[in-house]
Amino acid sequence: MRIAFLTAPEGVEQVELTEPWQAALAAGHDPVLVSTDSGDVQAFHHLDKADTFTVDEVVGELAADSFGGLVLPGGVANPDFLRTNDEAVAFVKAFFTQGRPVAAICHAPWTLVEADVVRGRELTSWPSLRTDIRNAGGTWVDQQVKVCDHGPNKLVTSRKPDDLKAFCETYLRVFEQEEKGG
Repeated sequence: MRIAFLTAPEGVEQVELTEPWQAALAAGHDPVLVSTDSGDVQAFHHLDKADTFTVDEVVGELAADSFGGLVLPGGVANPDFLRTNDEAVAFVKAFFTQGRPVAAICHAPWTLVEADVVRGRELTSWPSLRTDIRNAGGTWVDQQVKVCDHGPNKLVTSRKPDDLKAFCETYLRVFEQEEKGG
Protein backbone atom coordinates (compact mmCIF):
# COMPACT_ATOMS: atom_id res chain seq x y z
CA MET A 1 0.00 0.00 0.00
CA ARG A 2 1.20 3.51 -0.79
CA ILE A 3 0.93 5.62 2.36
CA ALA A 4 1.20 9.42 2.23
CA PHE A 5 3.11 11.07 5.06
CA LEU A 6 2.06 14.74 4.91
CA THR A 7 4.41 17.30 6.43
CA ALA A 8 5.13 20.99 6.25
CA PRO A 9 8.52 22.12 4.92
CA GLU A 10 9.65 22.80 8.49
CA GLY A 11 8.58 21.76 11.95
CA VAL A 12 7.74 18.07 11.86
CA GLU A 13 8.71 16.14 14.98
CA GLN A 14 11.35 13.77 13.62
CA VAL A 15 10.50 10.69 15.67
CA GLU A 16 6.80 11.05 14.75
CA LEU A 17 7.82 10.89 11.09
CA THR A 18 10.60 8.31 11.20
CA GLU A 19 9.11 5.64 13.47
CA PRO A 20 5.77 5.33 11.62
CA TRP A 21 7.72 5.50 8.32
CA GLN A 22 10.05 2.66 9.35
CA ALA A 23 7.09 0.64 10.61
CA ALA A 24 5.39 1.03 7.21
CA LEU A 25 8.55 -0.07 5.40
CA ALA A 26 9.00 -3.07 7.71
CA ALA A 27 5.40 -4.11 7.00
CA GLY A 28 6.03 -4.00 3.23
CA HIS A 29 4.26 -0.71 2.48
CA ASP A 30 5.45 2.17 0.32
CA PRO A 31 5.67 5.37 2.41
CA VAL A 32 5.76 8.60 0.38
CA LEU A 33 6.87 11.94 1.85
CA VAL A 34 4.38 14.58 0.72
CA SER A 35 4.81 18.27 1.47
CA THR A 36 3.53 21.64 0.33
CA ASP A 37 6.82 22.38 -1.46
CA SER A 38 9.48 20.34 -3.22
CA GLY A 39 12.98 20.05 -1.78
CA ASP A 40 13.66 19.02 1.80
CA VAL A 41 11.63 18.89 4.99
CA GLN A 42 13.36 20.10 8.17
CA ALA A 43 12.61 17.83 11.11
CA PHE A 44 12.98 18.78 14.77
CA HIS A 45 13.64 17.15 18.13
CA HIS A 46 11.18 19.30 20.05
CA LEU A 47 12.62 22.81 19.43
CA ASP A 48 16.04 21.76 18.09
CA LYS A 49 16.73 21.20 14.41
CA ALA A 50 17.30 17.57 13.51
CA ASP A 51 17.65 15.83 10.14
CA THR A 52 16.25 16.82 6.76
CA PHE A 53 14.25 14.52 4.49
CA THR A 54 13.71 14.80 0.75
CA VAL A 55 10.14 15.38 -0.41
CA ASP A 56 8.82 12.73 -2.80
CA GLU A 57 5.68 14.51 -3.99
CA VAL A 58 4.04 17.93 -3.66
CA VAL A 59 0.51 18.03 -2.27
CA GLY A 60 -0.93 20.30 -4.97
CA GLU A 61 0.29 17.99 -7.73
CA LEU A 62 -1.34 14.73 -6.67
CA ALA A 63 -4.63 13.21 -5.62
CA ALA A 64 -5.54 11.44 -2.42
CA ASP A 65 -6.84 8.47 -4.38
CA SER A 66 -3.28 7.55 -5.39
CA PHE A 67 -2.72 6.44 -1.76
CA GLY A 68 -4.24 3.76 0.42
CA GLY A 69 -3.87 5.82 3.61
CA LEU A 70 -2.54 8.99 5.19
CA VAL A 71 -0.27 9.53 8.19
CA LEU A 72 -0.04 12.97 9.80
CA PRO A 73 3.04 13.32 12.03
CA GLY A 74 3.00 15.95 14.73
CA GLY A 75 5.28 18.62 16.03
CA VAL A 76 3.79 21.97 16.97
CA ALA A 77 4.78 23.89 13.83
CA ASN A 78 3.99 21.13 11.33
CA PRO A 79 0.18 20.94 11.68
CA ASP A 80 -0.04 24.67 12.41
CA PHE A 81 1.50 25.37 8.98
CA LEU A 82 -0.51 22.64 7.21
CA ARG A 83 -3.83 23.97 8.48
CA THR A 84 -3.13 27.33 6.82
CA ASN A 85 -2.41 25.71 3.42
CA ASP A 86 -5.59 25.21 1.39
CA GLU A 87 -4.11 22.41 -0.74
CA ALA A 88 -2.94 20.46 2.32
CA VAL A 89 -6.33 20.84 4.01
CA ALA A 90 -8.16 19.72 0.84
CA PHE A 91 -5.79 16.73 0.52
CA VAL A 92 -6.56 15.65 4.11
CA LYS A 93 -10.29 16.15 3.67
CA ALA A 94 -10.24 14.03 0.49
CA PHE A 95 -9.10 10.99 2.47
CA PHE A 96 -12.21 11.30 4.62
CA THR A 97 -14.51 11.93 1.65
CA GLN A 98 -13.07 8.90 -0.16
CA GLY A 99 -13.23 6.65 2.91
CA ARG A 100 -9.48 6.10 3.19
CA PRO A 101 -7.86 5.49 6.60
CA VAL A 102 -6.00 8.31 8.35
CA ALA A 103 -3.60 8.26 11.31
CA ALA A 104 -2.55 11.37 13.27
CA ILE A 105 -0.31 11.79 16.30
CA CYS A 106 0.35 14.52 18.86
CA HIS A 107 -0.49 17.99 17.45
CA ALA A 108 -1.48 16.62 14.00
CA PRO A 109 -5.25 16.72 14.74
CA TRP A 110 -5.05 20.51 14.32
CA THR A 111 -5.02 19.80 10.58
CA LEU A 112 -8.05 17.53 11.02
CA VAL A 113 -9.87 20.33 12.86
CA GLU A 114 -9.17 22.71 9.96
CA ALA A 115 -10.37 20.10 7.45
CA ASP A 116 -13.64 19.93 9.44
CA VAL A 117 -13.51 16.14 9.84
CA VAL A 118 -13.58 15.67 13.62
CA ARG A 119 -17.28 16.38 14.20
CA GLY A 120 -18.92 13.34 15.79
CA ARG A 121 -15.60 11.50 16.20
CA GLU A 122 -13.71 10.40 19.30
CA LEU A 123 -10.00 11.08 19.11
CA THR A 124 -6.94 11.76 21.18
CA SER A 125 -4.02 14.14 20.76
CA TRP A 126 -1.52 16.16 22.70
CA PRO A 127 -3.61 17.46 25.65
CA SER A 128 -3.44 21.13 24.60
CA LEU A 129 -5.64 20.35 21.56
CA ARG A 130 -8.52 19.14 23.73
CA THR A 131 -10.49 22.40 23.51
CA ASP A 132 -9.90 22.78 19.76
CA ILE A 133 -11.20 19.25 19.15
CA ARG A 134 -14.25 19.83 21.35
CA ASN A 135 -14.97 23.18 19.67
CA ALA A 136 -14.83 21.41 16.28
CA GLY A 137 -17.49 18.92 17.41
CA GLY A 138 -15.23 16.03 18.34
CA THR A 139 -14.86 14.19 21.62
CA TRP A 140 -11.36 14.24 23.10
CA VAL A 141 -10.23 11.20 25.09
CA ASP A 142 -7.03 10.66 27.04
CA GLN A 143 -5.93 7.30 25.64
CA GLN A 144 -2.65 6.01 24.25
CA VAL A 145 -4.33 5.23 20.91
CA LYS A 146 -7.91 5.75 19.77
CA VAL A 147 -9.49 4.16 16.70
CA CYS A 148 -12.68 5.86 15.51
CA ASP A 149 -14.79 4.42 12.72
CA HIS A 150 -17.50 7.08 12.70
CA GLY A 151 -18.09 8.03 9.09
CA PRO A 152 -16.84 6.40 5.90
CA ASN A 153 -13.27 5.82 7.09
CA LYS A 154 -11.23 4.83 10.12
CA LEU A 155 -9.21 7.40 12.06
CA VAL A 156 -6.31 6.37 14.32
CA THR A 157 -5.02 9.01 16.75
CA SER A 158 -2.38 9.02 19.45
CA ARG A 159 -1.15 11.49 22.08
CA LYS A 160 2.64 11.77 21.99
CA PRO A 161 6.00 10.23 21.10
CA ASP A 162 5.82 7.91 24.13
CA ASP A 163 2.81 6.27 22.43
CA LEU A 164 4.59 5.61 19.12
CA LYS A 165 4.91 1.83 19.50
CA ALA A 166 1.17 1.41 20.06
CA PHE A 167 0.38 4.03 17.40
CA CYS A 168 2.46 2.25 14.75
CA GLU A 169 1.05 -1.19 15.55
CA THR A 170 -2.51 0.13 15.51
CA TYR A 171 -2.36 2.29 12.39
CA LEU A 172 -0.74 -0.53 10.41
CA ARG A 173 -3.36 -3.06 11.55
CA VAL A 174 -6.20 -0.66 10.70
CA PHE A 175 -4.74 0.33 7.31
CA GLU A 176 -4.21 -3.34 6.39
CA GLN A 177 -7.77 -4.23 7.44
CA GLU A 178 -9.12 -1.36 5.33
CA GLU A 179 -7.00 -2.45 2.36
CA LYS A 180 -8.54 -5.93 2.61
CA GLY A 181 -12.03 -4.44 2.66
CA GLY A 182 -12.67 -3.83 6.33
